Amino acid sequence: MQKSFVFDKAPFRECHASTIAETSQGGFVAAWFGGTREGARDVGIWVSERRGEAWSEPRLVAREPGVPCWNPVLFTLGEETFLFYKAGQSPRSWSGLYVRSTDGGRTWSRPNLLPAGILGPVKNKPLILADGTVLAGTSVESYNTWACWVDVSNDRCKSWSKRGPIYVPEELYGVIQPTLFEIGDGHICMLMRATRRIGRICRADSHDSGRTWSLARPTELPNPNAGIDAVRLRDGRIVLVHNPTTAGRSPLAVSVSRDGAETWEQRIVLEDEPGEFSYPSVIQATDGRVHVVYTWRRRRIAHAVIEPDEL
Repeated sequence: MQKSFVFDKAPFRECHASTIAETSQGGFVAAWFGGTREGARDVGIWVSERRGEAWSEPRLVAREPGVPCWNPVLFTLGEETFLFYKAGQSPRSWSGLYVRSTDGGRTWSRPNLLPAGILGPVKNKPLILADGTVLAGTSVESYNTWACWVDVSNDRCKSWSKRGPIYVPEELYGVIQPTLFEIGDGHICMLMRATRRIGRICRADSHDSGRTWSLARPTELPNPNAGIDAVRLRDGRIVLVHNPTTAGRSPLAVSVSRDGAETWEQRIVLEDEPGEFSYPSVIQATDGRVHVVYTWRRRRIAHAVIEPDEL
């Protein structure tokens, strides 16, 4: 495993909620929100590109006047790289936006505002089905109730419909920020961040390619009300990056399932010192290596590259 930082110095005090994608041009792009602190008016969306072994200097690509930006999500669809993000005073009132790049993240389009009630992927990359359908795991945080949804696009993110809600019936305050992956034969699994009252990663399943979903239920995996992300490797294994604890955001670990997310084995500890190490984003690149970016004490964005045989 190789570990490094996306940047050493940056023109913001805090950063959080990183995301990574491999571009159609053969490089990588990472994004995160940065500013004085989470929720401050000066918080915008920053990006950096990686070609070869070096990341470019961070640069601001999105900011909304008078309100903070939140939770960028990168993914590549065909020749385009999409960058979704949110803007608003808080998660209860934010709106969804996105920009697009056709040159590997060097330049970006003007922001596109999504219709009210549609956020697109709220934290983690969407699942793109073989027919091009985009299944974006999303969630709504409202007064005393959280729930997950799936925003669906069949026309390259031009229009959307919603499926859900997916929630824990015994605890409506609840679950957010789902990550989606295919298990096979129309079976899609959703894992979700949960409140500390639940204290476990929660799971829901669809057996019709995301059209309908089961209710959410707690798994045996602990969760301290912190973001997670997962990816299905090309060999069928599921890789999950998470904080395996019910309190705090350290350690940050990588676990692997060989049986369709039924059981898990912790394989790598990315961080185990005191502090916050959180909000991972994980992908498998074309060459088979697994890339993870995550918050490093709210001061930097860490980047880990893992060989498949290490998992």
